Amino acid sequence: MRSIFHEDWCKKCTEVMDIKKKQLYMLPVLVDHYVSHNDAEYFKKNLIKVDKKADIPAGYYACGIYAYHCPECDYKCVKLSIFLPVRDQEKYEDTIYFENGEMDDFIYNLDIASNY
Repeated sequence: MRSIFHEDWCKKCTEVMDIKKKQLYMLPVLVDHYVSHNDAEYFKKNLIKVDKKADIPAGYYACGIYAYHCPECDYKCVKLSIFLPVRDQEKYEDTIYFENGEMDDFIYNLDIASNY
């Protein structure tokens, strides 16, 4: 129950999870055209790696990816936070969790530095 209030707490044992990888991406989707997707393949095909928010053209969505690991029970998940960068704010559109390794090949086979 506790873990629903903190995104970095393990949903199985409620310990604080480690962030193993994080990276910022751009989605080639313009404002007001975002459609929620729960398919990892959609994101693997469409995410474009960027180094910083300033690299995302105005009006395009961004996606922050966080790969979490619980050191206590070995639970792993990947969180995708979809948002629209507007000035100095992030207007969040969607948060998607992948808990069955669907994004592991994308995350761990690419060199994604922690720039986000």
